[in-house]
Amino acid sequence: METLRLVLLFVHILGYAALLGGLLVQLRTEPKVVNSLMRDGAGTAFLAGLLLVGVLESIGSPDHAKIGVKFAIGLVILVLVMVNMRKPSIPQGLYVGLLVLTLANIAVAVFWSPVHS
Repeated sequence: METLRLVLLFVHILGYAALLGGLLVQLRTEPKVVNSLMRDGAGTAFLAGLLLVGVLESIGSPDHAKIGVKFAIGLVILVLVMVNMRKPSIPQGLYVGLLVLTLANIAVAVFWSPVHS
């Protein structure tokens, strides 16, 4: 089960790396668009995250508050990406919002660590 957890965590990280890469590659270009890298990264990260929670539930008691926050942010990212996938361009505010949400979700993963007694 530990191997499955690690594989899913790896895929989850790769998904967020793809999403972030899809955003950063157009940092200095206009117009901003939702590209396939962002779509695939958001979908992969979200699905791998859901599967990872299932594995974590089976081997222990995960931090449900952290999972809830990451789920909510991830769902918002996924919906915004999918809704805007076929548009020829997206507003600068949406681009910045996707970038901030992506970085926030990564920050939650890294900095919200379990409390050790």
